[in-house]
Amino acid sequence: MLYQRILLKLSGEALMGQGSFGIDPEILARLAGEIHVEAGKGVQVGLVIGGGNLLRGAGLAAKGMNRVSGDQMGMLATVINALAMQDALQQAGSECVVMSALTMDQVCESYNARRAIQHLQAGRVVIFAAGTGNPFFTTDSAASLRAIEIGADLLLKATKVDGVYSADPVRYPDAKFYQYIRYADALEQKLGVMDATALVLCSEHAMPLRVFNVFNPGQLGKIIAGEQIGTLVE
Repeated sequence: MLYQRILLKLSGEALMGQGSFGIDPEILARLAGEIHVEAGKGVQVGLVIGGGNLLRGAGLAAKGMNRVSGDQMGMLATVINALAMQDALQQAGSECVVMSALTMDQVCESYNARRAIQHLQAGRVVIFAAGTGNPFFTTDSAASLRAIEIGADLLLKATKVDGVYSADPVRYPDAKFYQYIRYADALEQKLGVMDATALVLCSEHAMPLRVFNVFNPGQLGKIIAGEQIGTLVE
């Protein structure tokens, strides 16, 4: 295995499958199964899951809601997704812990970096919920931050496309695909790999990022084994 500890960032939309809202149990089970296989090989896996399949705080703010309230609601949506993934992983046979940036002891553990590393070293999958615990920060930023805090070897961003393109490949079929790109170039060209805060965090802390298509089964294991799938940003 090329990587011993990874942080996987899943968008909330990845859990919807072909639906337009909520969680697709089949997609959830498939993703959990792939993570379980890698964890069973000894890979230490951390997860950050967005909440866009349930609610987007920025979208509510655009329609007049207070942005802080909207973002706090979005954080709670990520906790719902985290609990769903925890259940799926446990059914697959993996030990799993949810750690939240917001205090909710009756539901999950509060986040603590040292404790998270202990869980990972003990072979448990750790899901980091509620973003950073602060409004105005995306789950992309939370994924970058958690990857740095736990000392991950690689940050993986699961998307709906095969990697990073010069433009939206759905709208522009002739868009250029990047197998490799530097953080500085991704920021300069505003390619939408992650938000600027997340990219700057990764760049300043030399955290490599690989972007890949989560809807292609088996790619997670291939990446961990060292195959050059998707786009590497570093």
